[in-house]
Amino acid sequence: MKKSLAAALLLAIAPFAANADGIAYNYVEAGYAHVDLEGETGDGFQLRGSAAVSQSLYLFGGYSSVEGDDFDVELEEGQFGLGVHTPVGERADFIAEIGYLRHDIEIGGLGSATLDGGRVSAGFRGMAGDNLEGWVKASYNDGGDLDGSLSGLVGVQFKFNPTWGIFAEIESGELVEDADTTKYMVGVRASF
Repeated sequence: MKKSLAAALLLAIAPFAANADGIAYNYVEAGYAHVDLEGETGDGFQLRGSAAVSQSLYLFGGYSSVEGDDFDVELEEGQFGLGVHTPVGERADFIAEIGYLRHDIEIGGLGSATLDGGRVSAGFRGMAGDNLEGWVKASYNDGGDLDGSLSGLVGVQFKFNPTWGIFAEIESGELVEDADTTKYMVGVRASF
């Protein structure tokens, strides 16, 4: 029911939307990722991208891989989905996303596990100046192996020019099943 309602909302507002000035929905980014999983930390990388498929719809996807600093654990995460954006002012967009999320966890000597399910997100992206973009998003993960968890995300990008920028982001919540998790990322974005 929740997924049907979210899909109907996306389709209903799609014809009326355009993006706010300066916000790009076509980009690729790469960067350093740091995860704190209930006090245990790990470092790795993350790759993500977004591609506009119409004036208001975009596809998104990402992959990250993090290995434990002090313990033999590897966490891989993949996600992809569909998003919609609509202006809420000259320099801000409301965004809503629905997607698939998968976690592969390998613990040295103890085995591995795969958790997958769906993710629904909503938030805002906006320009705080000609070169400064910010975003905030709340997500709900459920279905499949995921058991109803919430997370929040805040990010900022400084744009050197219309193509290149650097960004920082923090996401916190139950990103991995029943475990308080905080993920930090810094990197470079190419918008086109």
